[in-house]
Amino acid sequence: MFTGIIEGFGILRKILPKGEGKILTIETEIDLSQSKIGDSIAVNGACLTAVTLERYSFSVDMAPETVSRTTFKKLQSGSRVNLERALRLSDRLDGHLVSGHIDGTGTIKSKQKNSNAVIVSIEVSRQLASEMITKGSVAIDGISLTINRCSDTDFEVSIIPHTASITTIGFKDVGDEVNIETDMLGKYVKKFLQSANLGEGSYKKSGSAKDISMALLAKNGFL
Repeated sequence: MFTGIIEGFGILRKILPKGEGKILTIETEIDLSQSKIGDSIAVNGACLTAVTLERYSFSVDMAPETVSRTTFKKLQSGSRVNLERALRLSDRLDGHLVSGHIDGTGTIKSKQKNSNAVIVSIEVSRQLASEMITKGSVAIDGISLTINRCSDTDFEVSIIPHTASITTIGFKDVGDEVNIETDMLGKYVKKFLQSANLGEGSYKKSGSAKDISMALLAKNGFL
């Protein structure tokens, strides 16, 4: 589990194919002397397991499923990536709950200056867009951000100078792809509301707004 608060940059130093998967070697500015082999590290938002570890570098195995769902199929040696080590239960939750399981990718449509912020618009699939709400949370390349506006095909976030300076979002260009993880709690609620039946213990496939009623929400503890 992660928070979406990026700890620092990493540089992809080596990318080796392993069937349809990959082995990545990443050099980092983060001191990993307190980490160990087997620890989870989010790389551009993807939760990966360290299989080799030195003080300022580590390697991870990336399964075919992860490659297919993320921007890693296009990244090259020398690319910068965002890094965050797994959350400790004693830590403050400064961002939001991020699982590190990427839902898909989006494409940057525009970047517009607005006073001290940059408004970034990202095009996504309808499936991803359906899991977003205005003022809800989203992780972009592992960065916890608040959604300013969303539609059926895109959404906008504000990037302040601090975020731009310590994460990869600051040097992304229009047309670049980014990893997207929608809000975990929202996905659980959506799944429940789409499949729950008023009958005790029975389920059905749904997805229509008419299946969601005040009675259903109250019966299941949401009101």
